[in-house]
Amino acid sequence: MDLLSEPSLPARSVTLAAWFHDAVYEGIAGQDEEQSARLAEDRLALAGLPEPTIHEVARLVRLTSTHSPEPGDRLGALLCDADLSILGAEPTAYARYLAAVREDYAHVSDADFAAGRAAVVRHLLALDPLFHSERARSLWLEAARRNLEAELS
Repeated sequence: MDLLSEPSLPARSVTLAAWFHDAVYEGIAGQDEEQSARLAEDRLALAGLPEPTIHEVARLVRLTSTHSPEPGDRLGALLCDADLSILGAEPTAYARYLAAVREDYAHVSDADFAAGRAAVVRHLLALDPLFHSERARSLWLEAARRNLEAELS
């Protein structure tokens, strides 16, 4: 997020959402984000954070299930861009990411994983925009498209 928010620091809610967004990771899209958001709500309430901050963190965590913030949602765009930044990694780092994804879904057969991953990749390629900020697009868009398209070939 530092690359995207310079020179100002990201809002505390974005930092907290980034920390919590994969707190629950069972490999079930949508459900993982919902459970992570609920965990954030519980833990942040126990920590005494104000309700508006807790609600914003939970909203942002839930947003990582679609990576489609509404127009003008600067904080949502920042979190989504940071979350998808791995897509624009150099080939060796991207290969490590793919291996980790496969390991996360080790319980899924190779055929089912390949079909599911292809659907995810097609969804990501269809996102318009994939990255929301000009900075993120300049840093990662070209490599992200190349990495994603290579997965489908």
